[in-house]
Amino acid sequence: MIAEFAVVPIGEGEELADLVAGVIDLVDKSGLTYQLTAMGTIVEGEWDEVFDLIKACHVEMRRHAKRVETRVTVDDRERAVGRIRGKVRDVEERLKRPLKK
Repeated sequence: MIAEFAVVPIGEGEELADLVAGVIDLVDKSGLTYQLTAMGTIVEGEWDEVFDLIKACHVEMRRHAKRVETRVTVDDRERAVGRIRGKVRDVEERLKRPLKK
């Protein structure tokens, strides 16, 4: 499965890169395949490992902020692997060109 998630500290100002970096460090060390985007992070793995990671990220952010909002979107497709890159590749194949990175 893949999940896109964002962990947002509420009331911590406009510059959040330091807080986000602490969460992304957990994602990077998890060993799961992931892609950081400007608006969230996409991670791929088994249900429990993905949701355990999202929970750990929420808890980490909660250590630094009194209020945290976590948004999660899940794409759970039977026997699908390599979908973070595969979903983009499928669209590029149909367009017959690579998309901008």
